[in-house]
Amino acid sequence: MTTSARPYRQPVPRLWWAKRRSYLLFMLRELSCVFVAWSAGYLVLLVRAVGMGGDAYRDFLSTAATPPVVALNVVALAFLLLHAVTWFSLAPRAMVIHARGQRISARTVLAAHYVAWLAVTAVIAWVALT
Repeated sequence: MTTSARPYRQPVPRLWWAKRRSYLLFMLRELSCVFVAWSAGYLVLLVRAVGMGGDAYRDFLSTAATPPVVALNVVALAFLLLHAVTWFSLAPRAMVIHARGQRISARTVLAAHYVAWLAVTAVIAWVALT
């Protein structure tokens, strides 16, 4: 009778990722994708309600004003901000830009992303509020 010996596998605690800040941020960033999907779906539902007319839009707004939906959207906003900030922090590593034979610094690339984000936000706010 032969038995096959299995290699020893050290047990890994379920919350291994909570022990280091970098791992925790990585896991929260991965979780943020769920809230990105929620936000996209919520926007589609809003556009659909607008397209269906005034009654559907008012129903959507009344549902959107309920405390669970407001709380979910506040949490989603926090995760979307985390997602955007962590995404932008990766940009200087992914984008190596050269100008006149010199590499553009990581700070400049990061600053350019934030300036572009601010500009797009300002344009969207201007369009939405006028």
